[in-house]
Amino acid sequence: MKKLNKEDIPQEVFDLYDYYAHNKLDRRTFVEKLSAYAVGGITLATLMSTMMPDYITTATVPTDDERMQSSDYVLYNSPKGGGQIRGLLSKPAGAGKFPGIVVVHENRGLNPYIEDVGRRCAVDGFISIAPDALWPLGGYPGTDDEGRDMQRNRTREEMLEDFIAAYEYLKNHPDCDGNVGVVGFCFGGWISNMMAVRLPDLKAAVPFYGGQPSAEEAAQIKAPLMIQYASLDERVNAGWPAYEEALKANKVDYVMHMYDGVNHGFHNNTTPRYDEAAAKLAWDRTIAFFKKNLK
Repeated sequence: MKKLNKEDIPQEVFDLYDYYAHNKLDRRTFVEKLSAYAVGGITLATLMSTMMPDYITTATVPTDDERMQSSDYVLYNSPKGGGQIRGLLSKPAGAGKFPGIVVVHENRGLNPYIEDVGRRCAVDGFISIAPDALWPLGGYPGTDDEGRDMQRNRTREEMLEDFIAAYEYLKNHPDCDGNVGVVGFCFGGWISNMMAVRLPDLKAAVPFYGGQPSAEEAAQIKAPLMIQYASLDERVNAGWPAYEEALKANKVDYVMHMYDGVNHGFHNNTTPRYDEAAAKLAWDRTIAFFKKNLK
């Protein structure tokens, strides 16, 4: 089915999708509201097809990329979280020990986009682990809709423990040099912020459009932060002024980048929210930040 160009989609449709993707609208209501924009030859089916993620044609690093030594699933223990968790472990080509990155998914489990991000880390010289917080429930089910429904059956505090356990697993992995950072998106942005709160030895955190800790929690942060926001993401950005005030008050080393004219999820190249220029700049900054801090 033919899809629309990003420029042909009203901002209100992106806003509707954001509400839907964050469980503020059920699917039936989302479809009903979306139908109001099926005008001028644009069908509802075309709108739906355009807004849903494309995992078939969007992978940037194939699983057999020669720049990687391997990209395989591993199991690790999360005694304070879900028990046993599966994650995708990706290693750069070549011998030696590498700095590590924990890659944290959105609110729908370890989907192909996040797996691709884990592989991107590996080709940039880092050993990465991308855990699946849905593993105790059977793992990412194959669609984001089902994944979001499943993830609501776990508390974010319990899932935070799973990613903290992933940090410990990676830090002690024989191919890791012990210097570990975290990058996360949406729900994973909140996890990244909270790992900085909870882990005094974390070397760096890069939350993409993530919810913010409280002022009391922010006071505990020791790791340098690179905070990435989308200017059209009013929902998440509303929490930034208080977070910035807490970071300044506690002399936390941070930098914040606001990307103009882009939506929440702009780094995710599987939906029309993707903005190529902003995503490339944000990722280049992320890798440079990790190379600086994961020493």
